[in-house]
Amino acid sequence: MQSWFSQPARMILRHIERHPMKSLLTTLGIAMACGVMVVTGFQEGAIDEMVNVQYTISRREDLTASFIEPTSIRALSSLRGIVGVEYVEGFRDVPVRLRFGHRQRQTSLQGIAPDGRLFRLLDEKLNNIELPSEGIYLADYLAMVLGIRPGDILTIEVLEQNRPVLELPVSGTVRQDMGLSAYMLRPALNRLMKETDVVSGALITVDEAAQKSVYKSLKESPRVAGVVEQRSAIRAFYDNVAQMILFFNLVATVLGGSIAFGVVYNSMRIALSERDRELASLRVLGFRKGEVAYILLGEMGLLTLMAIPPGFLIGYGLCLYLAESFATELYRIPVVLSPNVYSFAALVVVVSAVISAALIWRNIRALDMVAVLKTGD
Repeated sequence: MQSWFSQPARMILRHIERHPMKSLLTTLGIAMACGVMVVTGFQEGAIDEMVNVQYTISRREDLTASFIEPTSIRALSSLRGIVGVEYVEGFRDVPVRLRFGHRQRQTSLQGIAPDGRLFRLLDEKLNNIELPSEGIYLADYLAMVLGIRPGDILTIEVLEQNRPVLELPVSGTVRQDMGLSAYMLRPALNRLMKETDVVSGALITVDEAAQKSVYKSLKESPRVAGVVEQRSAIRAFYDNVAQMILFFNLVATVLGGSIAFGVVYNSMRIALSERDRELASLRVLGFRKGEVAYILLGEMGLLTLMAIPPGFLIGYGLCLYLAESFATELYRIPVVLSPNVYSFAALVVVVSAVISAALIWRNIRALDMVAVLKTGD
């Protein structure tokens, strides 16, 4: 098998074999640098995924109108009559305190329209969930906070009107990256509240050209307490949450690139200082400068390439840890790692190795063979 490789290549492999611990630590250091670069790339994709799931796949409305008080569903007819309104879907929102064992959380129980088009509940694979006629679904993080699983009985303390206390089995969980809520069909929630078919607000789609006029009409309506524009909500999210994370991403990218370059360059400098006598001896024996450089830089190049795959694994583990650490009741960051993230991390490490090799090559060319050979052991 040795005949497959040139003499300099065999020297590289023998040196790695004779110094396994040094090679392992060098590979680990480069892998850690690659892992840091993976972390810096995942957050921007995670933010975009959060916005896409929340405001494109799950919620499809252009405007959300909240009424001053629960109102008969007939009020939706007046909203449909506004010029520019294309579709209206009512919802019921009830403030509740959820209790399971010794744990409790105050949140909202939302009743969504049967066969609704604008509000969809999603599972972990982003498939649409069809709510049962009487069941209640919890946001996945809310279920984890309460320590409850599908089939367990949940105590619901309603915090409005007659403040009834209800007990319902949990039918399942839904993926929700922002906020904590519970969901059931609006007719079922109306029955539990012992009320007629009433709504707390409406989800509305409008003609884009008429959005400003529709927004103005809703704001002027005496029955409407507030209007939320989806595009404004997305901008507010990026301003309040995403920018902070993306700033951290920028800082981490700079630091990660510096770490990657520093690890690779210092490893090459140390290898050169440890092997300068050996390399000078090879030059005396007739090896060309390119062959000597190949022996030193080829070893570091091989270790760098070997470090990239475990670096991806380290980066993925760090992303999982950060996502869990950043998880709050306000938002949860999904771990979304596209091929571009891995490609960018590998590119930074490879470019760092190339730049380091160019700098070390200057030192190899300037290697004083006589001075090195005169140096005592």
